[in-house]
Amino acid sequence: MFMGFKYTAVAVAVLSSVAMQTNAAELTVISYGGALKEAQSKAFYTPFEKSAGVSVIASDYNGEMAKIKAMVDTKTVTWDVVDVEDNDLVRGCDEGLFEKIDVKKIGDKANFVPGAVQACGIGAHVWSTVLAYDADRLKTPPTSWKDFWDVKKYPGKRALRKTARGALEAALMADGVAPKDVYKTLSTSKGVDRAFKKLDQLKPYIQWWEAGAQPPQYLASGDVVMSSAYNGRISAAQKSGKNLKVVWNGSLYQFDFWAIPKGSPNKDNAMKYLAFAGAPENQKVFAENIAYGPTNKKALGLLSKQILDALPTSPANIKNALNVNVVFWADYGETLEQRFNAWASK
Repeated sequence: MFMGFKYTAVAVAVLSSVAMQTNAAELTVISYGGALKEAQSKAFYTPFEKSAGVSVIASDYNGEMAKIKAMVDTKTVTWDVVDVEDNDLVRGCDEGLFEKIDVKKIGDKANFVPGAVQACGIGAHVWSTVLAYDADRLKTPPTSWKDFWDVKKYPGKRALRKTARGALEAALMADGVAPKDVYKTLSTSKGVDRAFKKLDQLKPYIQWWEAGAQPPQYLASGDVVMSSAYNGRISAAQKSGKNLKVVWNGSLYQFDFWAIPKGSPNKDNAMKYLAFAGAPENQKVFAENIAYGPTNKKALGLLSKQILDALPTSPANIKNALNVNVVFWADYGETLEQRFNAWASK
């Protein structure tokens, strides 16, 4: 009987171990790949596993909202947390694709950058479209979108992203509209006409770009003297030895958000992950690994000046920046993009 008891105890222990492994908490987090995923792994995934005892299964996608919609519609949701762009968050929230966020479980809303806390998502990071230039070619640095439009003082081509979103805001700021008044102006037909009239002035000098890798390439090759560009792309070019500079005045900043697909099988742990990813000490690690801004303002005080200088949300850089209004673009985007495409093709 003693031997039988011994073997039974061993069997029970083995079965319990297997059961624990089978029932081990898991969290599937979907984001974009490359350098972003590497930074997220260091700042969030690995530390969260250790802190919460939850196994993070990290995977990539290209922002395909159709996949999320299909899972939600068929009630076969296998994703728990998703990194989504601002416009996708707003649209997905309206369509019931994401869980509502209990902000009390995330932290004090006052600690976050304005716009970072939404009904269905918490800001993951901030990125900006900035004015960039080659400091080896321009000895007198530009300081605003007004300089971007000044072809007499700064002769030569300049590059803009081939889309109404971003181009119209820059045009109005170049025409003297303060960042805080851009969308109030752009929401009127007179304001839209004003933006396109300003674009008319620059059109002969514009070289369009569509992929984020193009602006630093255009600048490095001497094709253009200035360009709108994603700040992360310019930061990467700087690290590779290019003497490119950024003008933060009038930059247009946007959020990526963490969101929870409706019907997530691990909603409680997903909410814990959002709180963890929003904590300042974890956002500090993220910003040290990629030039995207923390959404928790308390993280800024933990960073060195060298890191801060390259981030969209540092106090100096965000001071005169414009938060791209996703609700405005959800309401007016289709009409404005149609007019822009017709204008650009002429």
